[in-house]
Amino acid sequence: MQPSNLATNHRETPQPRDLATSFLPWYTHTMVQTIERAQTGMRIEKRILKVLKAMAEVHDMSLGDLIEGIVLHAFEGKAPFGRESLKKIAELKKIYGLTLTAADSHKLIEEPAKRRPSKGRAS
Repeated sequence: MQPSNLATNHRETPQPRDLATSFLPWYTHTMVQTIERAQTGMRIEKRILKVLKAMAEVHDMSLGDLIEGIVLHAFEGKAPFGRESLKKIAELKKIYGLTLTAADSHKLIEEPAKRRPSKGRAS
């Protein structure tokens, strides 16, 4: 074999500066970003909340992280859940009696709060 063929038949060792991108291509796509979060007191339909909390538990993440992920996917027009997660959501919707669909969004009316009997003395 001629010396010129050696270079074409064997892979050259990457230079140290190229190691991260050569052997770990996912590395550049998984960099963490520092953010600032705000505490919020949003109101949400009870059964939707139960399903969301259960999905957060399934994925071992906080409810806030799950909602952030859903919203970021929606902002880019991407589906936030894969096939297996959608199957799990269907199961959880049955368990929690959630029958609402996307067609129901923006049409929901909250029931008035039920008044509790006063705890004062009976006259």
